[in-house]
Amino acid sequence: MTANDPARSATAFAPAGVGNIGVGFDLLGHTIEGPRDHATVRRIDECEVRVIAVRGSGEHVERIPLDLDRNTAGLAVRALHAGLALEHGFEIELDKGIPIGAGLGGSAASCVAALVAANALLDRPLSRVALYPYAIEGESASSQSRQGDNVGPMLLGGITLATLTRLLPLPAPDWLHCVVVHPDQVLETKRARAVLTDPYPLSTVVRHGAHLALFVTGLERGDVDLIREGLQDVLVEPRRASLVPGFDQVKAAALAHDTIGASLSGAGPSMFAWFASREAAEAAAPDMQAGFAQAGYDSRVWVSPVAGPKAELV
Repeated sequence: MTANDPARSATAFAPAGVGNIGVGFDLLGHTIEGPRDHATVRRIDECEVRVIAVRGSGEHVERIPLDLDRNTAGLAVRALHAGLALEHGFEIELDKGIPIGAGLGGSAASCVAALVAANALLDRPLSRVALYPYAIEGESASSQSRQGDNVGPMLLGGITLATLTRLLPLPAPDWLHCVVVHPDQVLETKRARAVLTDPYPLSTVVRHGAHLALFVTGLERGDVDLIREGLQDVLVEPRRASLVPGFDQVKAAALAHDTIGASLSGAGPSMFAWFASREAAEAAAPDMQAGFAQAGYDSRVWVSPVAGPKAELV
């Protein structure tokens, strides 16, 4: 291989994340320092994309299909391949480190890690924002819908506002920290979305819009009081909370530690809470775990800056 030849193999990781951030359903998300997925992508001469292996030590890894139409990484890289009309192909191997069905963005992380690795093998790599539409396409294999609240922050790091046409970074003050608790439960995204199908009263939608506006403004100003007033989910949380045994106990534990706000991470069953310092988050973490223990579930916990990492080559 000469200096001008493209690389033939690349490995990238993508971090776990908190989708929705409560008030930003399908719009907002942030990453955390914690579990990660890895993807190794090889450039091949055949003009095709294939997923050849999925590995991991967690439960249910064997349920992840190799079929491109149902594998987020494969679908995303195939979309990239088609979008750029490439004359070569890619072969993908996934190493799952994020629990499946946890509400931590595991399907999105596989998709983003594979895209970042494949992008490094292109003659002319794309920007992270240019990769975003392909990431949305890949994520749809898992959720059967299109949204960027998980893939967006994984591409850029920290907090993002992600619509179907825009991916925008939002400021995350360095004092903002979160606790994420993952119970020994699995909640399929499709089931969690099914409870949202009934219409909402206009008054609820208006309250939700007010909270979202306060929240985003609070981030822009670094104003903890505005963030706290906005970080209240009146839209999704009331319908999903009953799907997660221990939800009430965990949220009560976070509130007892003066949380800025607490809710489900993504579709659940994991839960998150924001705090105004790392010390406050570390103090709350064991009590939030105890909330799930009261409901009969073991759990894992992570404390992280809200301004979490982005996907990177390794």
